[in-house]
Amino acid sequence: MFLQAFTPAALAQPNKIGVFDGQTDIGPVIHRGSATYKASTQEYTLSGAGTNIWFDKDEFHFVWKKMKGDFILYTRGRLQGKGVDPHRKIGWMARTSLEPNSAHVNAVVHGDGLTALQYRKEKGAATEEVRSEVTAPDVIQLERRGNTYTMRVAKFGEPFKTEQVANLNIGEEVYVGLFVCAHNKDVVEKGTFRDVRLTVPAKENFVPYREYIGSHIERLEIATGNREIIYTAPKSLQAPNWTPDNKALIYNSEGLMYRFDLAKRTPQVINTGNVKSNNNDHVLSFNGKMLGLSSSLPNLGSIIWTVPVTGGTLKQITPTGPSYLHGWSPDGKTLTFTGQRNNEFDIYTVPAAGGPEKRLTTSPGLDDGSEYTPDGKWIYFNSNRTGAMQIWRMKPDGSNQEAVTTTNEFHDWFPHISPDGKWIVFLSFLKEEVKPDDHPFYKHVYLRLLPITGGQPKVIAYFYGGQGSINTPSWSPDSKRVAFISNSDVSTQP
Repeated sequence: MFLQAFTPAALAQPNKIGVFDGQTDIGPVIHRGSATYKASTQEYTLSGAGTNIWFDKDEFHFVWKKMKGDFILYTRGRLQGKGVDPHRKIGWMARTSLEPNSAHVNAVVHGDGLTALQYRKEKGAATEEVRSEVTAPDVIQLERRGNTYTMRVAKFGEPFKTEQVANLNIGEEVYVGLFVCAHNKDVVEKGTFRDVRLTVPAKENFVPYREYIGSHIERLEIATGNREIIYTAPKSLQAPNWTPDNKALIYNSEGLMYRFDLAKRTPQVINTGNVKSNNNDHVLSFNGKMLGLSSSLPNLGSIIWTVPVTGGTLKQITPTGPSYLHGWSPDGKTLTFTGQRNNEFDIYTVPAAGGPEKRLTTSPGLDDGSEYTPDGKWIYFNSNRTGAMQIWRMKPDGSNQEAVTTTNEFHDWFPHISPDGKWIVFLSFLKEEVKPDDHPFYKHVYLRLLPITGGQPKVIAYFYGGQGSINTPSWSPDSKRVAFISNSDVSTQP
């Protein structure tokens, strides 16, 4: 009698839980599961029983949202406590229905560390799997592109390892969400999930720099890697600068500059007069009083300007372009920028008050993203002069140019030095997605952290974004956080 009372239809609870629309016990579980969401930490806790997710039917607890089309599901998840059965499990799942024998695909991590991409091709069929070489990851991602499903997993700090299954048609509209299964009908297990992201990527026929999707401003804690979405918009937001007074972020959107109040969490347009084609190459002076802009003019391309950070009268700095601003010297006297001259992209400096520009790099290829260290002794930048995009540095006069990242595992862009001078954060693109001279929007990207003294970079954020995510200095003044932009087509989500 008890088991018959709790069918999937009876257990489905369409009450919203964070980003999810409802929760359900799948199959005839003895102990009902539950899910809670803590808004202050944006963290989910799931509890559930169930005998297994395997063979031709399943039993587990599920928080879900209906989605159509392509998606990228991301979280940092872990099981709580020692548990009872080594095959208790958590992960992401997409399924055709809430029936226990539904077709599905899941990215699952077991209590003993076993990790796999598991799937049931059709209703009532046997479950199949592709196992990962990674054991006990805490970063779990499941993606859909058409009928291809990709699992990406990692131990936090390391790059993803990938498994994939193609030609899996479980329907256009599916239930996607997080799950927990005890692998023991008499036991309830718990899992916690943070940094949960349900991303809708750009469409396959998307035209870069002409079309844009929505944006999240995220704030990331360096010590833990914990992320918080602090603002979402259905349009493109780019390149947040953190003000030295710790009160605001400065970003660009649709040609305008905005000040985002961190206490009120509201944006306000900064008056830049008739200069209204501002791009994501903008930077604050070290004292926070001035804002440098890159904005396009007809027949000249991007030109550099300066303006008080509160807005007002602009001063044109470079007479010609394209010129893309990236750094301001600590003494406030010099700007460093990427200039396109004679079909070459090189690093230049120019007096902040205006004057003749000086070329610092001469190697063929693309040099970009130049930024001064807080002590003014170095300029860091990225260059593809070796065939791969790498982080480099040089003295402020252009001497002593040397590579900082040398493994060539990724294409590394836009180094940013922490205010205390101890750390570098930068973007890393996957080589299979991005060419060494290309820095597009809307790709898989890592935000990586490197001690300024050298060593092995650590991944501190895994997200969907691009060159507008953090291409300008984004450190908090206490060097404990960074701000960045992640992207999702939020207009398609119900």
